[in-house]
Amino acid sequence: MATAYKVVVVTDSQPTWQTPLIADWEVTDLTDPDAVVAAGRELGARHDVSGVLTWDEYLLVPTARLAEHLGLPGSHPDAMRACRDKGRTRTVLAEHRVGSATSIRTTSLMEAVLAAESIGYPIVLKPASNAASLGVIRIDNGEDLAAGYAFAAAGAHGIGSESDDVLVEEYLDGPEVSVECVTHRGVTAAVAVTRKTLGFEPYFEEIAHSVDARDPLLAEVAPVATAAVAALGIGTGIQHVELRLTDRGPRIIEVNARVGGDLIGRLVSLATGLDLARIAADLACGTAPDLTPTRHQAAAIRILYPDATGTLTRRAIDNRFANTTDWIEEVRWLCEPGGRAVLPPDGDLDTARIGHILVTGPTAEVTQQRLRLAADHVTVTVDTRMDTRTASVPDA
Repeated sequence: MATAYKVVVVTDSQPTWQTPLIADWEVTDLTDPDAVVAAGRELGARHDVSGVLTWDEYLLVPTARLAEHLGLPGSHPDAMRACRDKGRTRTVLAEHRVGSATSIRTTSLMEAVLAAESIGYPIVLKPASNAASLGVIRIDNGEDLAAGYAFAAAGAHGIGSESDDVLVEEYLDGPEVSVECVTHRGVTAAVAVTRKTLGFEPYFEEIAHSVDARDPLLAEVAPVATAAVAALGIGTGIQHVELRLTDRGPRIIEVNARVGGDLIGRLVSLATGLDLARIAADLACGTAPDLTPTRHQAAAIRILYPDATGTLTRRAIDNRFANTTDWIEEVRWLCEPGGRAVLPPDGDLDTARIGHILVTGPTAEVTQQRLRLAADHVTVTVDTRMDTRTASVPDA
């Protein structure tokens, strides 16, 4: 964004790496919605602000409120609340006849038991308002329901969650994808589809993503994704719409009113040439973005995990291989040797992931081959108390 705009930020700590890219900032408590709005208004008093946006799931509603206060483009706060509250999302989609999952909001284990009996197993338990699959679990029978409900309820109490409720939902079987959408003045265009790989069942940890500019699946899922965006009343911005490809057709899982995580925006840029961060800034300022693709290739990312919880002692990729391979876009380590690696469900995005590999190729099939080849040159070693073992990389 800083290549095209002067950027000022609301943050919860003094800027470090951001400093060369920003013109000003306000430090505040990001978990306090009123404080976020107040800090943004302080920046608005010092600068001629043309747009407001966030990439943070938990700040969608405060950001919409701030844009409203400043009289700037943006979706109504109620639309953002409908996205944040997954139960409300289901209700709105059902009202507009957009394919989704049967969902019942619960506040106790007894209510969850009754909901599960009504829907039928398998079911999914999930916090009503969280992100990154925190607290989400599949339950296949009544014997596992109590433990699963406790897990989901703990996730519902996470920092940034606006609700303690737990949703009991129909399990949607089939491959998972996301549709990356761009909305300007109420008109939505689907610009890419991301194919996902999940791991660590019965949890829903996303371990790999792939984007192909020529993917024919986009034409099939785009109408469902754009209908969901319209139903929720989203007027502007980027949306990361998650779906399952069931035998009844595409069904909505969630509508996230932001750029997708796990560098999905980067994958879209590498595959199509469309820079979602720049597009998000344009939209926030009321400018219609140019959505003409300038690339037609594929890009993919694999997240690296150890095969057991322990203390990380080594993580490396063969330098000779990496330095002579032009299709590896990035290898980044997220955990330093000596740090603790904790696998899901106990570990989260910050503690379970060791790093990632990002590659490009002419097609999705080629990028998957390249990811597997790159993974063969990666070593991740953890000390599991009594011994040290070399981890295997989960298959993508």
